Amino acid sequence: MAIRRDDFPLPDVEDALTAEYFAGAARGELMITRCDACDEYVWYPQERCPRCEGALSWTAVSGAGTLFSWAVVRRAFLPAFADQVPFVTALVALAEDPAVRLPTYLVDADPDTLRADEPVRVTFRPLSFSTIPGKSVIVPMFERADQGPSGPSERA
Repeated sequence: MAIRRDDFPLPDVEDALTAEYFAGAARGELMITRCDACDEYVWYPQERCPRCEGALSWTAVSGAGTLFSWAVVRRAFLPAFADQVPFVTALVALAEDPAVRLPTYLVDADPDTLRADEPVRVTFRPLSFSTIPGKSVIVPMFERADQGPSGPSERA
């Protein structure tokens, strides 16, 4: 089914399964679902725990992790991304549970110097597209952990 929202490709911050993820990002917190019964972290958010069918609750995590995998996007796959290339997409393994891997952007890093298992940390930044003027969403992105103090900044 095709996505038919005027603000696509911005994330749908009102989706019932992910609204708390984006609300947490707006507050500067990285939120992940965790099972109330078996205590396992669960990503991607869903109705029930896939391991034990327990209820899931949103939990703030540290934002520390390691770089599991990445790709440098050099060609815009949608017109909205034309002014953003090149950029780095990544899977980050969370410190709390390395089996939980978040898809994200890796920012402020030279792609040619990245290495697997490199320590990273969350940073919260506005995601915007020139094709959707005047609108952005604060999202968790990641940067190298050895960089200076983290803080919000505009994406190019």
